[in-house]
Amino acid sequence: MRKRIVAALLAAVLALGLAAPALAAGTAVSEDEAAQVLSALNIMTGVGGGELRLDRTITRAELTKMAVAASVYKDSVGDTASVSPYPDVARTAWYAPYVELARDQGLVMGDTAGYFRPERDIRLSEAVTIVLRLLGYQDSDFSGAWPSGQMALYRTLGLNAGVSAGQEDAITRRDALYLFYNLLTAPTKSGQVYLTTLGHSLTSSGEIDRVALVNSAMEGPLVAEGDWRSAIPFQLNENVKVYRNGVESTLSAIREGDVVYYSASLYSLWAWSSQVTGTYTAATPSASAPTSVTVGGKTYAIETADAAYALSDLGAFRIGDTVTLLLGRNGGVAAVRAPGEGSTVVYGVVNAITTDTYQDANGNTYTDDAVAVTATDGVTRTYPFDGRYLQAGDLVRVTVAGEGYDITRMNAAPLTGRVNDDGTAIGMTPLASDVEILDTYGTSTAAVVYPGRLAGVTLSGDMVRWYGLNERGEVAWLILDDVTGDLHQYGVLTSVTEVSTSNPLGGFLMSAAYVYDVGGTTRTHTSTTTLWNLHTGPCQVKSDGLTLDRIYNLTEVELTGVDGNVALSGNRRYTLSESVAVYEVRDGNYYLTSLDRVTGGDYTLTGWYDKAESAGGRIRVVLARAR
Repeated sequence: MRKRIVAALLAAVLALGLAAPALAAGTAVSEDEAAQVLSALNIMTGVGGGELRLDRTITRAELTKMAVAASVYKDSVGDTASVSPYPDVARTAWYAPYVELARDQGLVMGDTAGYFRPERDIRLSEAVTIVLRLLGYQDSDFSGAWPSGQMALYRTLGLNAGVSAGQEDAITRRDALYLFYNLLTAPTKSGQVYLTTLGHSLTSSGEIDRVALVNSAMEGPLVAEGDWRSAIPFQLNENVKVYRNGVESTLSAIREGDVVYYSASLYSLWAWSSQVTGTYTAATPSASAPTSVTVGGKTYAIETADAAYALSDLGAFRIGDTVTLLLGRNGGVAAVRAPGEGSTVVYGVVNAITTDTYQDANGNTYTDDAVAVTATDGVTRTYPFDGRYLQAGDLVRVTVAGEGYDITRMNAAPLTGRVNDDGTAIGMTPLASDVEILDTYGTSTAAVVYPGRLAGVTLSGDMVRWYGLNERGEVAWLILDDVTGDLHQYGVLTSVTEVSTSNPLGGFLMSAAYVYDVGGTTRTHTSTTTLWNLHTGPCQVKSDGLTLDRIYNLTEVELTGVDGNVALSGNRRYTLSESVAVYEVRDGNYYLTSLDRVTGGDYTLTGWYDKAESAGGRIRVVLARAR
């Protein structure tokens, strides 16, 4: 008997080498992460409209339901029990089918008197025993008095991370939350990570793939129109979690025409408001069975059967029609509407005057003038249009007019004021919860900016090219002029040659050569007309996407440390760019490295920023020198 427990513990220790890194570390994840994972798996879904009530104790019946939900038998539980599985478990009790299945699969047993005691708070030792049975361990694997062997293996497997209850204590729902989360990352008796036995995947680093779990729990889509809320299979109240366009939001922020997904187990809604209006010019592979369509010069995958039918030769729309696509979370077509049924206005910047190829109703292709517009949602759309009336860089409004488009050049509309610290207002003007912000540089470079990126920035002068208000007086669209600096590249100038000599014929002869490294790639720029008065070291490279416009040196600040996304310089704090470039300097040469490698105390760090944070700047480059 003693050999069995020793062998089991040894096998578990060896299996730990195959388990997720978090398990090996023995540290608990956050409550929110554990709750999201267990909710997505329908193991712990909360009570009272999504509330988990983690401080409350949990009964033997409730934990048995969790165990069944966390087992490979979860889909076998019936609506009712076939018989009363124990004298004190009525066949009609809500928990009877779970207790019956758990008993039949050897997960639970009654006490010495033959009773289950469903309403009694469960002790940690009992919960641990059930979880170990899920992992494939039998009572015969342990020697000695129960539960000493089970508790030893519980600690060895890391099932105790985040659990505060003692062996004979009644556990709380928080203890159960962590116990079952730890179960998912623990190795089974045969050495397989438990979550994978349930048919779910791990990331490449061996961690729980939360994205995949949430995706698997998400249902939909449906369009927010009419009585759409009645189609959601749970009560919509103040406890429901709502996300709109990837940002935490509220139920009242969902607008008609939004594409909505939902999860009863996560008690959550996700809404996307992206719409595209344009000419339906092509269907792939065919109009009889389209899997993707081209509208407004851009191709979109079709996400739903309803959208595929509507865009097929059996549906309401034909190639050559003007349509409005309602796009889902992956940018696919979730639904199709006739123009006027949804928003048909796009604001943006002319990216290029070009030509495009279209397909007529007979399947014949033709080429026509077109204008490419990068809209405030970041999507570049191409419209048939006579480009003589516009030029790259123009601000435009695009609206549907019958079977064509009305593309109107807009005048500049500057807006000044400080963006507050939570990114919800510019001065006294509030930002809409779904505000679309586009930062631009030159005529062809643009990118979406989220409000939080502008927090604390003072917008002045011509930093705002144009803004538009919604019906509530909130800024709903905002086009900036190179405010964030995030559109540019950052690296180091490794060599600077600048020569200016007198020209016997008058004036000066100039020659410049600049060698710079961006992301580990070396480039050279030469000029015979301009000297930029630069020196070697960290730099900013501005480009229109095709040709280099200008290189600038950055400003240095000595750093005393790095804390997350913040660089410290004594009592001052500087925000690091999300794509900060880090170089180790050795013998006058620059070697691209990572922040993790140089923040252990063995290096002296200097940070280099492009402009003050109040103007949108960030620490763009960090140089590390060995102490």
